[in-house]
Amino acid sequence: MIHFAHPEAFLLIPLWGLGCWCLPKAGFLKPLRILLLLLVMLAWADPFLNRTRDGLDLWVLNDMSLSASESVQPGMAELESLLKESKGRNDELFFVDFADEAIVRDPLSAAVLGGRKDSTRIGNALQFTLSQLKENRNARLLLVSDGFSTDPLDLAGDRLLAEQVPLDIRLMAPELLQDVRVERIDAPLRTGRGDPFLVEARILGPSGGQAEAVLIRDGIELNRQTIVFRRGEARVKWTARLMQSGSAKFEVEVNAETDAYVDNNRQVHWVEAGGKSGILLLSAYEDDPLATILKADGKEVKHLTRFEDLNEGSLSGAGLLWIHNVHAADLPQKFLQGVSFYVREQGGGLIMTGGKSSFGSGGYFESPVDDLLPVSMELKEEDRKLSVAMAIVMDRSGSMSAGTAGGMSKMELANSGAARAIELMGEMDAVTVFAVDTAAHEILPLSQVGKHRGKLTSIVRRIQSTGGGIYVFNGLEAAWAELKNAPQETRHIILFSDAADSEQPEGVGRLIKEMVANNTTVSVIALGRPGDPDAPFLEQIAEDGQGRLFFNEDANTLPAVFAQETVSVSRSIFLEEPVGVEALAGWQELAAVSLDWPGQVDGYNLSYLREGASESLRSMDRYAAPLLAHWQRGSGRVAAVSMPLGGAFSETLRAWPQYGDFVRTLGRWSLRGDVPPGLALRLQRIGETLRVQLYADEVWQARFAEEAPELITMSNLEPEARPHVWRRIQPGWVQTDLPLVASERIQGAIRMGDHVLPFGPVNGMAGAEWEMNPQMAQQVRMLSERSHGVDRVDLAGIWDSPGRKSFQGTRHLWLWLCGGLFLVEAIWSRVGGQRIQWGIRSAPKDVKEVPPSKAQASKATVTEEAPAPRSAFSRAKDPRR
Repeated sequence: MIHFAHPEAFLLIPLWGLGCWCLPKAGFLKPLRILLLLLVMLAWADPFLNRTRDGLDLWVLNDMSLSASESVQPGMAELESLLKESKGRNDELFFVDFADEAIVRDPLSAAVLGGRKDSTRIGNALQFTLSQLKENRNARLLLVSDGFSTDPLDLAGDRLLAEQVPLDIRLMAPELLQDVRVERIDAPLRTGRGDPFLVEARILGPSGGQAEAVLIRDGIELNRQTIVFRRGEARVKWTARLMQSGSAKFEVEVNAETDAYVDNNRQVHWVEAGGKSGILLLSAYEDDPLATILKADGKEVKHLTRFEDLNEGSLSGAGLLWIHNVHAADLPQKFLQGVSFYVREQGGGLIMTGGKSSFGSGGYFESPVDDLLPVSMELKEEDRKLSVAMAIVMDRSGSMSAGTAGGMSKMELANSGAARAIELMGEMDAVTVFAVDTAAHEILPLSQVGKHRGKLTSIVRRIQSTGGGIYVFNGLEAAWAELKNAPQETRHIILFSDAADSEQPEGVGRLIKEMVANNTTVSVIALGRPGDPDAPFLEQIAEDGQGRLFFNEDANTLPAVFAQETVSVSRSIFLEEPVGVEALAGWQELAAVSLDWPGQVDGYNLSYLREGASESLRSMDRYAAPLLAHWQRGSGRVAAVSMPLGGAFSETLRAWPQYGDFVRTLGRWSLRGDVPPGLALRLQRIGETLRVQLYADEVWQARFAEEAPELITMSNLEPEARPHVWRRIQPGWVQTDLPLVASERIQGAIRMGDHVLPFGPVNGMAGAEWEMNPQMAQQVRMLSERSHGVDRVDLAGIWDSPGRKSFQGTRHLWLWLCGGLFLVEAIWSRVGGQRIQWGIRSAPKDVKEVPPSKAQASKATVTEEAPAPRSAFSRAKDPRR
């Protein structure tokens, strides 16, 4: 059967008839032109020919997720055997195994389904399978699953219907274990500042059983109550409100005496409060003059002097991060790692002010903040005055052999960190390295770095984990024995140890007191968390040793942490002498009004201006160092104030009459602007998908027509930020869907010209695989029905069901014929009336030629004088007509 893509093309027939009646002399009835019209009509109509071959391609989508392990997978062998036995000679059978990912099963290949099994991404599996269908084959899909999809089905459904592929289903719900779990938390992802909202937790458990539900906000327990399960569930509700802009982390936990699984007893939900951008001030001073000035300027200031509770959501709602003489070791690594995305993509401002715990002295070299600053912090070799003797004590216990997400072992990353420390040391510095398990093994004796730097780093990179634990006392004792006779005045020990496996605390306190008394400090790089068993022991070592403590959950950051500590000890300097200042033109970029700068400052952190940065104030000493530098970094603005603005060495500046104007101007320039009205952002979590929807009024729609908004997100599971493509739903409404797995946290930014709309963090719901939302199963059934599929009971009968037909358009054929016929018609119209000698035979000799009459001769004369015949189109343009 022939189908036409555009049957309206046949309207040309009455139009052609009307043209013949209105223009009888136009030549529409000539055979070539009739044929040309027919070809044009067929090219427009585009007839489709059925090219489907005999037989059916059946694609079976096999659910391999955890939730289907008991209900679906045990019966798959029997199902596959039945389908193979009942298929016809021309039929083909394919199997697609899926969970988080999807793969075509191939018995000749060793490829197996990868990815996570705690996910049922039916939508993704459908899209993957549709991309595998063969041309010119009758195709049909069979989904064998529990139906509880963890991703949306709308995109896959649209494609399924567009390609007219029937979807049959065979849904088998799992038999649930008697388990107590927090299924989900229902609360808004975004709310207004001060607006009350409801936090509702749905907790599942055995009917009639009891459990204890706990609500926690930002690490603080708010409520604890006993719940009773009725009909297998209990709903607990709390009211809350956020009085400041930013994000709050809500957690719901459930505890029961008997519980099949404990890993699903906790859920986390972030709620973001909108409003004007505030300032997050991290300060070493309880009575910080900056907080007083900024609050008096009408800014919302969150002033913190304790930093252990900082997390990935602490920057939400803040338009400016101000770090005031706080050491990098005091800030959680997760918080620092989020600063780069906050500045570059979310448009947040960053200001760092000077002090002995700031810039290079504060361990910020090669930290996530380093490349944001307009100054470089590593001290040049010619500016160094003192040399350092350093000992590195390395944990090489059995736990160091474990691998990491980046593919390297913890030992290899620690080796890279030690090597990086040696690379950063000066020519006159000395270093010794010990690898420790139950004994201290000397890797490098105390050696001057000098020209042997490459050899020393090569040796350190070859340290291997040998098992056992780490005996801390043995390691520190061996290091001190090497360092105590070093000629360098500054001596420092870096202890790298596992916070869950550090042994032998006896005698450590006495040993460290001896070190400190001899001008030697000790810092600790602890692999783990503050809550690990041996963390208090390592904290005490750093405190007694007058050094710093770094907790690292991610071993991949070890090289950067070693670099921070090394530069802090050996390649940074805080100049404590008063120095004159020189005002420069860079201040005009910050404010239109000039300041009457003080004649000097009491001290500053030595640093160097980076290329591309602007300088407003400079020291008048031999270093000519930047005291105030600034630049644009991505969407955000960054300023580096190298002199202290509070505490020691700030007396002259704080007595300066324009001190307040200076602080206010810096704050206003760096603070991210609020988003103008006319835009609305909606976030919706659907299973393991985050749906981002942006609504715009008519004014913003006109701007978007010139420059489309950009969506960029950062996930804790990926090393780099990623852009995304919007899908236009209707005018003023665009959206996109982002994968959001259980352990993932996403932060994002929507950039619109000079404006930025930040959002997040948004976390995946733990146990989305076990949510088993009946609405998702119903959506699968509705999609099957719309695609003309059935709930398949009789598996053998599927081979007799119709599938997708394959049609081939023929427009290109008719267009080629039209072009050829048009060329023939044009040539014929020009030469058809002339005699073509090679195309006409001569008259026979026995035929006598009759001379023409006078009238005929006159007519022939006129004909010879006339031009060659033209086509109908040419004659229509001829002025003689």
